[in-house]
Amino acid sequence: MTGLQDRLTPEQVEEFGRELDTIRQRVVADLGKEDVDYIHNVIKTQRGLEILGRGLLFAGFFPPAWIAGVGALSLSKILDNMEIGHNVMHGQYDWTRDPALSSQKFEWDTVAPAENWRHSHNYIHHTYTNILDKDRDIGYGVLRIDPEQKWHPYYLGNPVYAVLLAVFFQWGVMLHDLEFERIVKGERTWADTKEAREKMIRKASRQIGKDYVLFPLLTGPLAPLTFLGNATANLTRNLWAFSIIFCGHFPADVESFTEEETENETRGQWYLRQILGSANISGGKLFHILSGNLSHQIEHHLFPDIPARRYPQIADEVRAICEKYGLPYNTGSLGRQLGSVAKKLVKLALPGVRGNVAPSGPDDAGSTLDRDKARTAA
Repeated sequence: MTGLQDRLTPEQVEEFGRELDTIRQRVVADLGKEDVDYIHNVIKTQRGLEILGRGLLFAGFFPPAWIAGVGALSLSKILDNMEIGHNVMHGQYDWTRDPALSSQKFEWDTVAPAENWRHSHNYIHHTYTNILDKDRDIGYGVLRIDPEQKWHPYYLGNPVYAVLLAVFFQWGVMLHDLEFERIVKGERTWADTKEAREKMIRKASRQIGKDYVLFPLLTGPLAPLTFLGNATANLTRNLWAFSIIFCGHFPADVESFTEEETENETRGQWYLRQILGSANISGGKLFHILSGNLSHQIEHHLFPDIPARRYPQIADEVRAICEKYGLPYNTGSLGRQLGSVAKKLVKLALPGVRGNVAPSGPDDAGSTLDRDKARTAA
């Protein structure tokens, strides 16, 4: 596979970057009332679905009401996390100066504290996208998802770990900020995590109290059904978020990079890395909304701080630029991308698929070895 620096000439990279900058500048200059009205309508819909869902659970003794309530509550949590929380906390609406849309003040309906997530996601992941040993979203410290990660017998459980991560995804995102792999390596101490842990405990306590104590108790004798309904809604949101996020980052042909490749990176080179390290998911308008428009992961990685509703509007233009410069534009249906991710998880669970055997446990998951050979795998 061609290295990052060999894709385009320096002159092409800079022209490529200028063309993408032009798209960004045009969109930013056009932001206005339609964008504000859109996000307010999504928030209104989300709140309505939550009220409807929790209201229907008061009639949970009637199976259709329970099913409808869980469905409405699931959609509410998906919208809150994907199209509202994720995008607002990226600063996509900071330009409105609306406190309710402030990236620094917004808190979402999940156990992961917004402040912790903003650092690990907005800064670490979006700055060092798919750079091994830098982007901790590669495998989340749990999975072998890149052929350059050293193999260890621990990874034979790769598919099982992936299923568990999907089921408990909000908890995985929360615990991600503890950086267990760095503690195991001795690069960080447990004491260093004190501030992050305190935020996690406070946020998780509020979420548990709301979903599994307060609202079940409010329904009186239906408390067990309400408890189950809230748990089902959280599970649905977890599975959906996991699927969308993994399909945007880990299908076949999505590339990873070394720190050496990305030294002294220019704006054009940063853009190039985002395109090579991302994948889109095709679908209809409702699908894109429910994915938080992360179905346009390529556009999101290029322009993480412009309103996500704009991604479908510029996707064809971005794709045309990729074609102009002979660059891949990785896209496919949810089923295709999810199948690709599953195949990779199973394949990389086995020894002999690039990467040498690690001398110890999964703490070596981010280590790199024999980069050039490993690039040709998976």
